[in-house]
Amino acid sequence: MMLTQEQILEQLRNWMEELFEIEPENIQLDSNLYSDLDVDSIDAIDLIVKIKELTGKQVKPEDFKNVRTVQDVVTVIQGMFAE
Repeated sequence: MMLTQEQILEQLRNWMEELFEIEPENIQLDSNLYSDLDVDSIDAIDLIVKIKELTGKQVKPEDFKNVRTVQDVVTVIQGMFAE
């Protein structure tokens, strides 16, 4: 199953609203997770758990350490589906 960028973004919006109470319209591809959306390292772990549930694969820490924007998260998820 391959998800489009738009489908992944929609999923991220749902998760971030549910987990962190961030308004979905504030979550754009160029949003910085830390400075724009106020996601911290603990929140990032919650997000990684959700990604694992979605993909059935473990997120490699090195794949996530360079993640800064919502687009970066989308790219990581797309890469996991492509493996």
